Formats: sequence, structure tokens, C-alpha cells
Amino acid sequence: MSQTTKEINRVTGTVISVSLKLIVFAVTILLLYEGVTRGYEFGYHVFCDTAAAEEPGVDMRVTIGEGEKIGDIAAALEKGGLIKNRYTFLIQCLFYEYGRSDNPVLPGTYLLNNSMTGKEIILELRDGVTEEEKETESAGS
Repeated sequence: MSQTTKEINRVTGTVISVSLKLIVFAVTILLLYEGVTRGYEFGYHVFCDTAAAEEPGVDMRVTIGEGEKIGDIAAALEKGGLIKNRYTFLIQCLFYEYGRSDNPVLPGTYLLNNSMTGKEIILELRDGVTEEEKETESAGS
């Protein structure tokens, strides 16, 4: 191999090495940016809770069966349009101690509105006032 060929190979290797480092650096910056923005958005929805819809919203009946798990309830609420994100709701359940042994999931049919925040939904489910009990109370008054 001639001296010129060796020099071209050295320069080419350096250019490729620098290019790969720049690509890795750019991808790392992009991933960090996406992670930070999505993490901020998730945290915002956990702590600054917003409703899925504006007032007056739409009333929906949600039936919770015996022994139903919080994850299943969150998935059903998200599918029904009562909450925006099931994972946000799960974190809120931890904060408001819903679904634990001292505040278990109570079975029944609940009348919820999609203009309620996640916190309001959790408190409604945690207090355990079902639709049937509300109807009984209003009939007795």
C-alpha cells in the first residue's frame, strides 16, 4: 500500500468515526428531549388534574364488579372517555390511597361524568356511593 492510500484510509476512518459520534450525540439529545417533555406532560396531568371534557359533560354509568383491579377500572374509564390517561389515573389512585386495604374497591354501579377530574372520580369511587344508593336517598327524601 502506498503512503497516499494509507493517508486516505486514515482520513476516511476519522471522518466516519466523527460522523458516528455526531449521530449518537444527536440521537441522545433527541431522546432526552422527548423523555423530558413527555415526563413533564405526564407529571402535569398527575398533579394538575383536568377533566376529559368541559362542563356539563356526559353522564355515564360505570359498573365495578367484585374483586375488580384498579388497572381494569382505569382501562374501562379511559375506554369510556371519563379519563384521558389510565396511567395518570393509576398514579392518582396511589396518592389518594384508592384500592388499598384501607380504601378497597367497592363493587356497584356508579354514575360518573366526563367533566369530572380524576380526583373527583377517585373520591366518588372511594366513598362508595353507588347509583342505587343515590336513587334510594332521593326517593326517601
